[in-house]
Amino acid sequence: MARHFLSAADLTRAEVEALLDRAQTLKAEWRNGGHPRDANGALPLQGKTLALVFEKPSLRTRVAFEAGMTQLGGHGSYLSANDIDMGGRESVPDVARNLSRWVQAIAARVFRHATVETLARYATVPVINALSDREHPCQALADMLTLREHYGRLEGLTLAYVGDGNNVAHSLMLLGATLGVNVRIGCPLDYRPDPEILALAERRAIERGVSVEVTPSPVEAVLGADAVYTDVWTSMGQEHEAARRRPVFQPYQVNAALMTHTRSGALFMHCLPAHRGEEVTPDVIDGPQSVVFEQAENRLHVQKALILTLLGL
Repeated sequence: MARHFLSAADLTRAEVEALLDRAQTLKAEWRNGGHPRDANGALPLQGKTLALVFEKPSLRTRVAFEAGMTQLGGHGSYLSANDIDMGGRESVPDVARNLSRWVQAIAARVFRHATVETLARYATVPVINALSDREHPCQALADMLTLREHYGRLEGLTLAYVGDGNNVAHSLMLLGATLGVNVRIGCPLDYRPDPEILALAERRAIERGVSVEVTPSPVEAVLGADAVYTDVWTSMGQEHEAARRRPVFQPYQVNAALMTHTRSGALFMHCLPAHRGEEVTPDVIDGPQSVVFEQAENRLHVQKALILTLLGL
């Protein structure tokens, strides 16, 4: 049976740490001139194809998957909503069944989490959640790699997330708790994380001796934090809510004043794209504490490590 990656909760602590180790090795190899070939001169994904089923536009996710496949000798086949029209021209189960006959793995960037779950139910090859309304687990893997590179560890760090308790917040809570990171979410009361995901993250945190907390106070969330993370106030598909959300989230803007409450030298993180002047001010995201482009770079290497792991290579 194929192994899927639909949630940040799908991996154990040991599996995540091994994946991050592998991503770090892949990153070092790439920076030193490329990945090694086997005795026959082949790269590890030679002759293999990853289907990229995308209902949403993308920069980092698409390019990181396509470039990663190319760097490892494989190929990424991009399929937009216009190409497939899942649930319209062709059912989700039929898409999964067809793709399983042609490719070795599927990465799906979708609106509804149920779509990626259905793909996984009917596919006989690994399915990767490249983003859904519930989670963004590939992003969280890159974020944890970035934190580990800067601090040399993850255990005991405190990551503060300020803004909408959305898919990014969900995956950060789950993966952070798994790895022994304290996670604090500062968000408006009406935009708290999903209660079921929060409960799961809290259980994992207790097992690791850390905490996952949610507070309506952005200052309380970032107090003494090693890193402060934010995301756009209005995600893709929520554009009709933008005018209503803006005044609600204005107190949660990450700016220089908010950063003064963190630990000295705390990092600033963002999954991108960013709206400068809204969820974050330019002096913070473009300042010396920002690691947003390192996070983006690390998407490439964690996604390569993830594909290799799911394919058992």
